[in-house]
Amino acid sequence: MRILGISCYFHDAAAALLEDGALVAAAEEERFTRKKHDSDFPENAIAFCLDRANITGKDLDYAVFYEKPFTKFDRLLRTSLQGFPRSYRMFAQSMKSWLLDKLWVKNIISKHLGIDSSKILFSEHHISHAASAYFCSPFEEAAILTLDGVGEWSTTTMGVGKGTNLDLTDELHFPHSIGLLYSAFTAFLGFEVNEGEYKVMGMAPYGTPKYLDEVWNVVVQQGDGSFWLDPKYFSSHYSTKHAYTSKFEDLFGEPRVPDAPFFTKESGYPDYFGTRPRNYDDLCEYNQHYADIAASIQAVTEELMLGIALALHRQTGLSKLCMAGGVALNSVANSRILKETPFDEM
Repeated sequence: MRILGISCYFHDAAAALLEDGALVAAAEEERFTRKKHDSDFPENAIAFCLDRANITGKDLDYAVFYEKPFTKFDRLLRTSLQGFPRSYRMFAQSMKSWLLDKLWVKNIISKHLGIDSSKILFSEHHISHAASAYFCSPFEEAAILTLDGVGEWSTTTMGVGKGTNLDLTDELHFPHSIGLLYSAFTAFLGFEVNEGEYKVMGMAPYGTPKYLDEVWNVVVQQGDGSFWLDPKYFSSHYSTKHAYTSKFEDLFGEPRVPDAPFFTKESGYPDYFGTRPRNYDDLCEYNQHYADIAASIQAVTEELMLGIALALHRQTGLSKLCMAGGVALNSVANSRILKETPFDEM
C-alpha cells in the first residue's frame, strides 16, 4: 500500500510517501526551490519521494491532501459575508488564490500524478496534525492536543489515540484561537505572522509580564480549558494588513517599528548592530516596553495551554500526551505542561 501525502497553498508545501505504513521519503518544497516557506504545489518534493521509492504516480494506491478545501472555503465565505463591507479587500484578494488553485487541488493532483480522482482523498486539517504527532510517537495510547491558527473551522482539538485509531472528541472553532492571538501580538511587535512567532517567544525573557491584565482583557479562559477572544480587538477576519484593531492599540500603545534592532539594557548592544547609537538609552527604554508585552502574551499563552492540557488529562486520565499544530511549537509552554500537569511523557 503506497500513500503519498501532500500539503500546499498555505505555507511550507511538502510531500511524504508511506509504503505499508513505513516512511519512505519526505521533503519540503523549499529545499528544492530555495524559497523560504514555499507554498506552491510541491512538484519537486513529490518527484523526490517517488524517485526514492523508484515508482511513478500511477503506482500509488492513494494521494491524500492535508485538509478539506471546500470546508475551508465555506468558512472564508461565511466570515467574509459577516464582515462585509470591511472584509471586501480581504475577500477579493483571497479569491485570486482560491479560484486559481485551491478549489481545483483535486484536479491538479490527478493531472500531476496521472491517477484517477477516486484515488485522491482529503483529511481534516486537525486530524492531519494529530496524526503527525501520535502516529510518529512511541505510544500505543495517548491524549492528543492540537493547537494552531485555524484549519477548516477548528483551532483547537482534544482527543485520544489508541492503536491505529484517532478520536478527536472536542474542538474550538474560529475565530477563537491561541494561534491567532499570538500572531496578532507577533504583528504588533513588528514581526512577520506565521514566521516571527518564535522571535516573540525569544523576546519574552528580556521583559517582565507587566501587561497581564491587558492581555486577559482580550482573551478569557473557562474552567474547562476553553477560551474566548474578544473580537473587538482583532481584525484578521476582515483585514489583509492588520491582525489587530485600534482598540488593541489603545491597550498596548503604538506598534513596534518592523525590523527595528532589538536590544535592552539587559541584553546589551550586539557588535553586529554596528556603532552604538547616541540615543541608546532611549532605544533601550523603547524596546523594553515591547519586551514586557512579549513577556505578557507568552505568559498568558502558557496559562491557556496549561488550562487546556489539565482539562484534557481530567477527561482522559492518560499519562502520555501528543501535541501538534503551530502553537505546539511554543517550547517554553510545552516544558511547563510537562512539569506542571500529570502528563509524564510528551
